[in-house]
Amino acid sequence: MTQRPVLVIALDGYEASLAAAMAADGLLPALTALNGRGACFALDHDGDAKRTGLAGEHFATGLTPDAARRWSAVHFDRRSYDIVQPPTVLPPFAAGLSARTVVFDPAYFDLEQAPSVRGVVSWGAHDPGVPPASRPASLQQEMLERFGPYPAQSWIYGFVWHSLEKTKAMGADLAKAVDVRAEAATWLLKDRLPDWDLAVVMVSECHSAIEGLWHGVDPGHPLHGVASARAAGEGVREVYKAIDRLVGKLVAAFPDASVVLFSMHGMGSNDADIASMVLLPELLYRDAFGKPYLAQGGWDRNADGVPMLAEDGDWHEEMRVLAPDARSRFDRLRARLTGRVGFPIDWMPGARYRPFWPRMPAFALPSYYDGRIRINLAGREARGRTPLAGYRAACDRLEDLVGACRDPLTGQPAAASIQRSGRNDPRDLSPTEADIVITWAGAPLGFDHPALGRIGPTPYRRTGGHTGRHGMAVIAGERVKAGSYGVASAFDIAPTIVDMVGGRLATPISGASLLAAIRA
Repeated sequence: MTQRPVLVIALDGYEASLAAAMAADGLLPALTALNGRGACFALDHDGDAKRTGLAGEHFATGLTPDAARRWSAVHFDRRSYDIVQPPTVLPPFAAGLSARTVVFDPAYFDLEQAPSVRGVVSWGAHDPGVPPASRPASLQQEMLERFGPYPAQSWIYGFVWHSLEKTKAMGADLAKAVDVRAEAATWLLKDRLPDWDLAVVMVSECHSAIEGLWHGVDPGHPLHGVASARAAGEGVREVYKAIDRLVGKLVAAFPDASVVLFSMHGMGSNDADIASMVLLPELLYRDAFGKPYLAQGGWDRNADGVPMLAEDGDWHEEMRVLAPDARSRFDRLRARLTGRVGFPIDWMPGARYRPFWPRMPAFALPSYYDGRIRINLAGREARGRTPLAGYRAACDRLEDLVGACRDPLTGQPAAASIQRSGRNDPRDLSPTEADIVITWAGAPLGFDHPALGRIGPTPYRRTGGHTGRHGMAVIAGERVKAGSYGVASAFDIAPTIVDMVGGRLATPISGASLLAAIRA
């Protein structure tokens, strides 16, 4: 067992370049001090792993998508054509450690499968991946009585670029939430459950802030000139300063602990919400039936032609009108009565095309990131229409269909790349895979197709997304040689933590420990 406890601070949805610019201005003293005495890495969230949207699960379980056999948060049932975003079913790597472990709000950390681990999950996490739980069971109520409810609940998935007042409130509430998180984590680890060898604290406010407020920190964003942009930039910076305070508070509270501070990958401009959630499902519907389903919105445009929501507009409500739920009243009632295990995704416009899928040769799976097309394959889907012998030709046709789409605001191709599944036999495709995955060029808000006409443009939803490059890691502690160590895999963080607490896991996890490379 390690002689020093290990404090892990996970920054969910953190963009290191923003922090570097603020640190250069002297605004992040705690992070600057930690970097100065730690081994610093840029982290590569390997290959397509970032595009799964499951970074929290990748850290919690220590497994790559291939090892976990899970390539998307959305599951498709080929028998019923149903879709759901289920909670994680994978055990956390910490479940196999003999080290006494306490956690505070890590995403996709299933306490049920880690009976020796204490702490709280789904307190204020962005995309928690698990329902709220605690061990001991009374801990949730104790935290509620001591700290109140999570102070930024309405902004976890807040998209506010069209409203100056909401933008100001989002930034202020998220910064406050980081400060409350710091107080709660310190109390949990110092007073309530002080006997730990490994502590994991996840900070998710940077995730919420970047997705909702990115247009304020990116001068090249098409919405950087809207009225809320200045307040959005100030909000992001206030959240980052609060994160710096949290790091300083925790490091000072546990001076004998080794520290691992990391983010799995970087963040940037959102390039997928409209193309993947709205435009691609409509494109495939028009291709199948020769008519539109999505109605054309009547939004005002800015000088660059970008559709604008009104100050009191609501993207989700307006999309419900333009792309109504195609299920019958009976099917909607049955869904409410029977329920589905998981997080609801019926709000996503692409999910409302589900009743049409059995009659379509191919359809767009609901997606938070890249466009994902599932071919309605005979012998795989229950009501498959495309024969196995025609699979390759169907892929060729879909590539041509998407490749012909242009962004009406730029005139450039909408797709940057179109990638096919690597399965030798398409019948082996898993419930979380797609036959074709599309990476978008820029951030298409509309499609122009030579035969199917214009789709959109549609206003932005999130302004920020998971398009950044490297994440980051700083490892500081006894016998750690400070300095810059270049690029490592994001999957190396979990095995490094296991190594630092002197653990041995019966079931292997992905990646390799970095500890030997940084020992003084």
